[in-house]
Amino acid sequence: MKQLFRLELTNRLAPLGDLEACGDSGSAFTWRSSGIDPRFRVRRKRFLPGWYMLELKLRHTESSADARLYFDTGAGLNEAQSVFLPVRSNRVSKRLVYFPRTVKWLRFDPMESAGQFTVEHFHLVRLAPWFALDRLAQRLANMHAQFRGLKKREVIDGLKARAVNGDGSWRELALRHYNETFSRRRQARDYQHWIKYEEPLHIPDPNSLDAVFQAGDGPLISILLPTFNTDIKLLRDCIESVIAQTYPNWQLCIADDCSSDPQLREWLLDYQARDCRISLVLREKNGHISAASNSALAVACGDFVALLDHDDTLVPYSLQCVCEAIATSPDVGLIYSDEDKIDEQGERFDSHFKPAWNPDLLLSQNYICHLTVLRTELVRKVGGFREGYEGSQDHDLLLRCLPYLDARKVVHIPKVLYHWRAIAGSTAQDSGQKSYTESTGLAAVSDYVAQACPGAVAVAGVLPNTYRVCYPFPEPRPLVSLLVPTRNGYEILKPCVDAILEKTDYPNFELLILDNQSNCSETLRYMEEVCADPRVRVCRWDHPFNYSSINNYGAGLARGEILGLVNNDIEPVNSDWLSEMVSHACRPEIGCVGAKLYYPDDTVQHGGVILGIGGVAGHSHKYFNRSDYGYFSRLHLVQNLSAVTGACLLLRKAIFEEVGGLDEENLPVAFNDVDLCLKVRDAGYRNLWTPYAELYHHESVSRGADNTMAKRKRAQREAEYMRRRWGDLLDTDPAYNPNLTLVHEDFSLA
Repeated sequence: MKQLFRLELTNRLAPLGDLEACGDSGSAFTWRSSGIDPRFRVRRKRFLPGWYMLELKLRHTESSADARLYFDTGAGLNEAQSVFLPVRSNRVSKRLVYFPRTVKWLRFDPMESAGQFTVEHFHLVRLAPWFALDRLAQRLANMHAQFRGLKKREVIDGLKARAVNGDGSWRELALRHYNETFSRRRQARDYQHWIKYEEPLHIPDPNSLDAVFQAGDGPLISILLPTFNTDIKLLRDCIESVIAQTYPNWQLCIADDCSSDPQLREWLLDYQARDCRISLVLREKNGHISAASNSALAVACGDFVALLDHDDTLVPYSLQCVCEAIATSPDVGLIYSDEDKIDEQGERFDSHFKPAWNPDLLLSQNYICHLTVLRTELVRKVGGFREGYEGSQDHDLLLRCLPYLDARKVVHIPKVLYHWRAIAGSTAQDSGQKSYTESTGLAAVSDYVAQACPGAVAVAGVLPNTYRVCYPFPEPRPLVSLLVPTRNGYEILKPCVDAILEKTDYPNFELLILDNQSNCSETLRYMEEVCADPRVRVCRWDHPFNYSSINNYGAGLARGEILGLVNNDIEPVNSDWLSEMVSHACRPEIGCVGAKLYYPDDTVQHGGVILGIGGVAGHSHKYFNRSDYGYFSRLHLVQNLSAVTGACLLLRKAIFEEVGGLDEENLPVAFNDVDLCLKVRDAGYRNLWTPYAELYHHESVSRGADNTMAKRKRAQREAEYMRRRWGDLLDTDPAYNPNLTLVHEDFSLA
């Protein structure tokens, strides 16, 4: 049997330190942590050697906590004999624990910060060894980079082979790798670790460029550098970062915008005299950054121009990476990189690891920012920098180039090539510092949509320097067919259907309840009653459960131009949810459209799907609070994603039929929505997620969890099929970044 015995321990925790009972203080929590090291002793004399499953549920004031369990086998407590478990508030978290010898006592640290909490559930479940190894191998296959895509037997065999080759005992090796899938640190500390250990692995060899480039015959890159009363020390750092480039064929085009400091001009003239690659324009009238940038552009001789702010710096191999990108993509029109910020003490922080080409995200914010490199011919073709758009002049330039760009002509370099200086008064330190950037940014987006999509309107987004484009509907408005599969489940079906019928302001939809062998009299009676609404039909599917088959059947009966896949445990939050989704689904270039879904406790259930997480795919920003910004505001921005969940998904019926619908044979339950989205993407459409369609999702309430061996085997077959079908594409999501984790759903570093 899987479970040999369960240790009921929730009420057997004795406080050891940094803890006080909340008592009669009126608090909703049981305990208050008075320091960063709250700890309990588990009141049990000993634990036998072997495998256990730790089950933990905390309710606490933070969205997440880092819990740790220490065990003493005779040598006292130490970090080596402890296990780590990230815990989301009010969610059961689980992990395997192996005790090599009899444990004399356990210490449980629920969190690593001050705050209030309640231990709702703390159990240790003794496991049969075969079951524990099955779970361990499954997690490694799903979540560890070295084992991704392998079958469980292959994982175990591989561990044993490595142990034979001198890597220690295979169990120790397995536990080490298993523990790595739980490692999670605070992002600021994590980035310093990344800089020290990960970044050096990706620095290009200066000798790796083609010999012709080393000879100076590679593409000339002109760097545009407008200056105005810049702090000389910061400007020196900026210019020296250009001179230090490993790629030599550059031109630095400095345009000083009539600085009032005569020492600065003399200093710039001296730099020009020292290096013939520096071209200097001394403007006689201050015209602000767009005019100064155009002056720099006027003297640019290169095939490409790179944009550089006067107090920022490039890494030494920035232009080398750009040159390599040009060599591999000779038709490229735009190249951009990842970036970070650097403070007044020279400390790097706030790394931005960006997605690949994402046109809808670019309309929502200037996610490209730094480093930006554009083909000079294209910049001149669109008229250079526009005066009157200062503060958002780079965003405006990119949007005017947008009609001439597509994914084939854009290269994203997933390396930090640019350090954005964060000093007092800069937008790098606070996006609200320069409020005029919001109005000029909105004007730039408005200008673009007026040309690209007549009738569309751009408005300010929820967060600073973000934008929302509201698209027009065709007239008459297309009929939308909402497909809602169900089997019984009156208690969730009725709230779902009633809410859709009552809270949806989109005027032209039908709702097809796809009944999969319901036998509950209450459910059957409700379905009969709700059919009194002319928008509702009940269609019977008298076959074993197969989510793909049921929805394909419903699609065949649908009268609408647009299909909506909708779970029977969905409830709209805002009345315009369907209008928002339809407005995007009608756009010719858009395929699948997904929504922002919440758990009933107002944490995020779905912020889009990220490929590769957990082996196949995971939900973006899962368990974040509803109001959280997300990674660089992405929880509040319309954006292109590779996939969205089928719990609430819209697409045109013609596209659904074009790609063959959902895969009934290989994906009867799981991942069929991801597979559908990838087929739609392959057909040339952009999938999209919008935060402006908000719904509650009581996830998998009707179908139940995959908690039996038969269900687990079925889920594993479907996961293995996805790996065979889509292969490495699952690990290289263009809407994500290779420097971000494929273990967690929180955009933390890999």
